[in-house]
Amino acid sequence: MQTRNKFLDDMSKLMTNAMGVAQGAKDEAETAMKSMLDRWLADRNFVTREEFDAVRAMAQKAREENEALKARIAALEAK
Repeated sequence: MQTRNKFLDDMSKLMTNAMGVAQGAKDEAETAMKSMLDRWLADRNFVTREEFDAVRAMAQKAREENEALKARIAALEAK
């Protein structure tokens, strides 16, 4: 025959509730930190990876066009 100990049941419920509160606090802290970090990054005017890649591609294209124009000028000057 098994008897239920009210004290142990109450402690078990208390610990379960405490873990739920701790998980909620953790989630809230993570959300607050992410929000604060996002705000900080936005204030620093950092660019996104997509913006960086787009400007990098534009610069590469400009370099290639510049090299082609240099070659064309050299060919015209040689005539």
